[in-house]
Amino acid sequence: MVSPEFPSAHYGASPMAKPTLRSKASVWISDGLLFLGGVFIALLLVWSLFSIASPNPNPGPDFERTIFKPPKREEEAIKCAGSANGPNLRRDSPERTFYDNPGESYSIEKTVKDWDEKRIEWLRKHPSYINGARERILMLTGSQPSACKNPIGDHLLLRFFKNKVDYCRIHGYDIFYNNAHLHPKMGSYWAKLPVVRAAMIAHPEAEWIWWVDSDALFTDMEFKLPLERYKGHNLVVHGWAHLIHEEHSWTGLNAGVFLIRNCQWSMDFIDVWAKMGPQTPDYEKWGAVLRSTFPDKAFPESDDQTGLAYLIYKERERWADRIYLESEYYFEGYWEEIVKTLDNITERYEEIERTDAKLRRRHAEKVSEQYGAFREEHLGEAGYGKGSWRRPFITHFTGCQPCSGNHNQMYSGQSCWDGMRKALNFADNQVLRKYGFMHPHLLDSSVSDVPFDYPGSRD
Repeated sequence: MVSPEFPSAHYGASPMAKPTLRSKASVWISDGLLFLGGVFIALLLVWSLFSIASPNPNPGPDFERTIFKPPKREEEAIKCAGSANGPNLRRDSPERTFYDNPGESYSIEKTVKDWDEKRIEWLRKHPSYINGARERILMLTGSQPSACKNPIGDHLLLRFFKNKVDYCRIHGYDIFYNNAHLHPKMGSYWAKLPVVRAAMIAHPEAEWIWWVDSDALFTDMEFKLPLERYKGHNLVVHGWAHLIHEEHSWTGLNAGVFLIRNCQWSMDFIDVWAKMGPQTPDYEKWGAVLRSTFPDKAFPESDDQTGLAYLIYKERERWADRIYLESEYYFEGYWEEIVKTLDNITERYEEIERTDAKLRRRHAEKVSEQYGAFREEHLGEAGYGKGSWRRPFITHFTGCQPCSGNHNQMYSGQSCWDGMRKALNFADNQVLRKYGFMHPHLLDSSVSDVPFDYPGSRD
C-alpha cells in the first residue's frame, strides 16, 4: 500500500517561524541536491535516447546490458507487486508501444521494420521481464485443424504434445500449441512459418522461438540447449554443411526442429523464406528451381526444408554466417536409428545410478536440472549422436505421419507405431519417476511403483 503524502506544515516548524542560519543552510543544500538531481536525470534521458537511436549491432539485442536499470522507486513498485524474482504478469505499461500502432501486423504478408528497437522499447516499459531475457525461450508446435484420419493419430499427437509440455515444465519454458492455419494457403510443412512470425510479435519478451514438429519428441528430459554456443547466430537447425554445399542434397538439414532468434534478421529471413511458399505466384517456379539445385529432392513441389537449404547454399554471404548447422548432438535425430538403442541406454543409465547414491535420491520435479548436472559427471565417455549411449535429445519420427497414417513405404506402419510407443514411454519414465511410478517395459502402457532407492546399489 502506498502511503499518502502529507502537507509539509505537518512536519517541522510553523510556516510563520523566522528562518535561522541553520534553516538557510538546509535550503541551500536542498536546492543544490535538487539541481544535481535534475542534471543527473537530464543526462540519463540523453543517454537512453542515444541508446535507442544506436541499437546493438550484434545478431540479437543484448537486452540486459542495453536497457537502463529502472529507477529505485519503480524497483520498489515491482517488489510490492510480487515480481522481483520474475515477470509481473498482472501489469501492462499504460505507455504506447508498437502494439498501439494500427499499421503493425501479425500477418506473414506484412513486413516488420525496426523490430530490435521495438522489442527494446517494450522491455524498457516492462522492466520485470528484463532479468533473464537473453535466455528466454518460447516453444511452438502444432497440428492440422481437422481430426486425424489415422484411428490412433489423435491419441499419438496428444502424447507427443504431453511430452513437450513435460519438457517445458521441467525447464521453465513457455509453450504454444497451434492447430489453425494462420494463412489459408500455407498448409502442410509451410504452416509453421506464419505461426513463428506471429509468435515473435506476440512474445517480445522471448529471445528465442523454438519450433518442434508434432511428430518429434524429447527423449532426454534433462538436456538443455547450449545457448552460449549459438550467441553469434540467429538460426539453429540440424544439418551438415558438406551435404548442402558439396553434395547438394536436400536432406543436408531437417527443418522440422529449429531455433530462431526473435530479432530483425529473423523477420527478414522469414520474409525471404516464405516467398517460396504456396501463397505466392512463384510457387511452381520455386519447385523447379529447388529440384534443379538439389537433384535428389523426392517431389516436385517447393517445400520449406529444401528452401532453407537453398538459401544457405545460394545466398551464403547474406544468410549462412548467422545460421548454425548443429551436428554434434541429436538436435533432432532419425527415429529408426534411435529406437533400437533405447533399451541399452536404459541399462547404461541404471548402471550409473547404482554407483552414485545422489542419482537414486528422491527429489522434487522442480529441482530436476540439478540432478541432470549430477548425471553429466558420468557421461563424459558416452559421446553424442549416432553410436552414443547418451540419451538422444530429440527423436523425430519423420516419414511416419502419425496423423494421416500415410507413412513412408520404406518401413511398415507397425514399426512406426511401436517405435513411437517405445520412445514416448522411454521419455515418460524420466518424468513419471519423479511422481513415484514407471513403465516396467518400454512397450508396456501400464505403470508400477518405483521402489525406494531404485535401482539399488551395486554393493
